[in-house]
Amino acid sequence: MVVHSRCYVMEVEMRVTVDFDVCEANGLCMAAAPEVFELDDDDVLHVLQEAPGEDLRPEVVAAVRSCPKQAISVS
Repeated sequence: MVVHSRCYVMEVEMRVTVDFDVCEANGLCMAAAPEVFELDDDDVLHVLQEAPGEDLRPEVVAAVRSCPKQAISVS
């Protein structure tokens, strides 16, 4: 008797969320992850990638840690 089993790896997409009611738009997140965050000329923060690839996880985690208001979360 031959038993075949398959293992599937499900990749969970990283999601970046900013609480704009708390955000001071000081740009520390942009310094840590410029591919994900941008501060425009009017000092308004924009999330460029709400679901960045896993290759950007270290930068996103650094951005979360650098936020003095703890306005950024990753799920």
